[in-house]
Amino acid sequence: MDYLDPAMTPAILKFNPEENEFQDSVRRWQAAPSVEALDNGSVFVIFYGGAEPEVPGNYIKVIISTDRGLTFSGDSIVIKHPDPAIRLYDPNIWLDPEGRLWLFWNQGRGFNDGRAGVWASVCQHPQVPFRELTFSEPRRIANGVMINKPLVLSSGEWLLPCAIWISEPPTEDHGLQDEYYPNVYISSDRGKTFHLLGHADMPNRSFDEHMLYEKKDGTIWMLSRTFDGIGESFSKDKGRTWSAGRKCHIDGPCSRFFIRRLSSGNLLMVNHYQFEERIDLEEIRKQGPVKSWRGRTNLTAMISRDEGQTWAGTLLLDPRNDAAYPDATERGGFIYITYDWERVTEREILLSRITEKEILDGVISSPDSFLAHTINKAYG
Repeated sequence: MDYLDPAMTPAILKFNPEENEFQDSVRRWQAAPSVEALDNGSVFVIFYGGAEPEVPGNYIKVIISTDRGLTFSGDSIVIKHPDPAIRLYDPNIWLDPEGRLWLFWNQGRGFNDGRAGVWASVCQHPQVPFRELTFSEPRRIANGVMINKPLVLSSGEWLLPCAIWISEPPTEDHGLQDEYYPNVYISSDRGKTFHLLGHADMPNRSFDEHMLYEKKDGTIWMLSRTFDGIGESFSKDKGRTWSAGRKCHIDGPCSRFFIRRLSSGNLLMVNHYQFEERIDLEEIRKQGPVKSWRGRTNLTAMISRDEGQTWAGTLLLDPRNDAAYPDATERGGFIYITYDWERVTEREILLSRITEKEILDGVISSPDSFLAHTINKAYG
């Protein structure tokens, strides 16, 4: 690793930082949350933000609830790079099979430096009180950007969906053109080491934000964001080689979505459903890196009993425009879903807590469930 290159040096974790720039009253935008929950009732939500959208100096923030997402204590963890030319973005939080809590984020220079880098810091014992939490020194584990959770295969390996974007021309050349794809990294030793395994390719690629799902027959299904919806590819050899990418039968408005098998064996998907608008690709290409998207309405949780071919039930989470970028987890009989709303103007991070039955029924019925609960708002 080149420690003379600031982008290749670790960021710093700060617990309850007092600096003004990290306060909700100062932050002027925030986006891309991810959620994880523990058996003891703790809920962790991670997102990123800063003074301006998607620019150097953006940082990561983690907020924490101890009552299953009803309230958030005010305790926080901030991850910030000491070099103001480096931005941190598109974080993800994940509880691994051994009960360790992983914080993932991406860092690079500018919007797309053609290399980026996935970084991770791990808490061995996340169930302890906030004051006792400790995290490992951040380490760089992959090239590219990973915004979505790893997949643990039935055979035990971990697969990480990391991509190097082509949507916006890179500003630097790091000789990684052979990695300009939605890639898959693997760990066969429970997170000690990671290496690039393979990649798919999709027509009309956007920012990828791909997710991996293992079907009951062992086939791995990759779904990826594209300009005209969602692309798909399949692997029969645990992610080493992939079928030719094609447009999936599942639609989307060119935005992040979530997919994961539930403990019941059914498939959960959170996506924009029956949205009315589509992007104008030529209009999008004329905009700068921070774009104005269309169609991000009717954010919906869906259940499939046939591996995503049809949906046995749907529950509307939020009908509003620009309620988007969902992430989810399942714990203690509940599904926790987080997303952002109007990241530049309203600047809200929201959380829903629901059951699989409620998705199948299409209506909230438990007194312990809730929808569209604002858990963080920036007022800068």
